[in-house]
Amino acid sequence: MRHPLQARRPSGRWALLSLLAATWWLAAPPAAAQDTAAPKAAAPQADDVPPATHVASLQADGPPAAAQAATPQADSPPAEGGPPPTDGAAGAGAPSGGAGGAGGAASDARDPAERSAARRDRPGATSSRATPSKKRRGDINPCMTPDPGWGVYDRWSRAPSIGQMIMPHRGGVTKRGGFDVIIHFHGHEALRKEFVKTAEGAVLVGIDLGIGSGAYSSAFSAPYVFENLLDSIERAVAKKTGKKKAYIRKLGLSSWSAGYGAVEQILRQPAGKRVDALVLLDSLHAGYADEQQHKLKVAQIEPFIAFARRAAAGEAFMFMSHSSILPPGYASTAETADFIVRQLRGKPRGSSRADVLGLDMIRRFDRGDFHVRGYTGDDKPDHCAHIGLMADVVRVHLNPRWKSPRGRR
Repeated sequence: MRHPLQARRPSGRWALLSLLAATWWLAAPPAAAQDTAAPKAAAPQADDVPPATHVASLQADGPPAAAQAATPQADSPPAEGGPPPTDGAAGAGAPSGGAGGAGGAASDARDPAERSAARRDRPGATSSRATPSKKRRGDINPCMTPDPGWGVYDRWSRAPSIGQMIMPHRGGVTKRGGFDVIIHFHGHEALRKEFVKTAEGAVLVGIDLGIGSGAYSSAFSAPYVFENLLDSIERAVAKKTGKKKAYIRKLGLSSWSAGYGAVEQILRQPAGKRVDALVLLDSLHAGYADEQQHKLKVAQIEPFIAFARRAAAGEAFMFMSHSSILPPGYASTAETADFIVRQLRGKPRGSSRADVLGLDMIRRFDRGDFHVRGYTGDDKPDHCAHIGLMADVVRVHLNPRWKSPRGRR
């Protein structure tokens, strides 16, 4: 007599047909990965948190960190501006269980369709969504730029307490052990391609922690995290150069897309006073106190306003760029840039210039060492293209300002 479970087992022919059907189902792309699929309906969100998907806007950033705190990280938008794929997670050195691992936790918390969309929409992804949706000068895709090599720099090292770093193969440090460093948040490998084109010897640290700004804000909310990071950078340079008392001479922060969450936290901390240069590449958002009137939650961007005032007075350097992307439910990078300029009682002036990676400049503002550049463009490649501005920022501004010790091959 057959066991009851055996009685329900299909015959050999039906088992084969079932296997073939299952194989076909696994081979078919999920609905989220098909370009013709309709956007997933968004669930109700907490105040200031954008919907879980907003394909129409193609805004790559997560909501402001303060808004994300109201909901799980999984509710942040897909990673259309997510960090480019690398040979390893830049945040691998973050403490387990802490905010430093929020990027992986956020991906696991989402359903499979959202994870598929997030992977597909990273700069460097190969799906049709990563292809520019409009003709661009030079037929380039800003999300998949060619690699220029490493210049005078070594490959990525995992020496920092969080993220990765590149140092000149030789040199890059004064006789007394001083060196300069830029710490970049979000998209470290894409930024590296631009940095090495013009950097003369400054160290670059790249950190990728997740999709939305909340992962970055949480990771650096405790002051000791950034202080430990600086200490670990100095130890790494000391070990490589043999300068036992190696120290950071000039410190810069930069971010693209959601990386501004970390910058905000750092600027509020005592160690933030050491920052001499700040570069925001289409990378500053804020929540709305009144969405109908587009009234910003000023407290969220106060550290950036204060830094802009320092830069305008020549005490520091600050560069901001913005696209024309309009995200749902929170302030765009254009709105935050305009607000900061107004706090300085300034007004951007019109401009018309063809810039890197197909960007078209439409306005600018300059006062002292504070610079704003505004561009057209409302899609994902336009957002990626802002990373391409870093090479000129380093060449035109940081190299003359810092006069970093030269690196050599």
